[in-house]
Amino acid sequence: MCMAVPSRIVAIDGEFATVEAFGVTRTCSLMLLAEPVAVGDYLVLGAGGSFAAEKVPEETALAALEYLAEVLEAGHA
Repeated sequence: MCMAVPSRIVAIDGEFATVEAFGVTRTCSLMLLAEPVAVGDYLVLGAGGSFAAEKVPEETALAALEYLAEVLEAGHA
């Protein structure tokens, strides 16, 4: 099973973005995206995390992150 974690863009350098989710940052390529993005936008990364697969609305991303945080917390209880 594959689960996508929305990641927030914290920096953009040309065709690459630095994104963050749950305190972990990584760099991904933006070359596959059909629409422009900006710092603060949320992305879903493809398998392996090397490429951004799609931009997601902030409301959707925050709801997913909240749910995932609950799941992670429950797993540590």
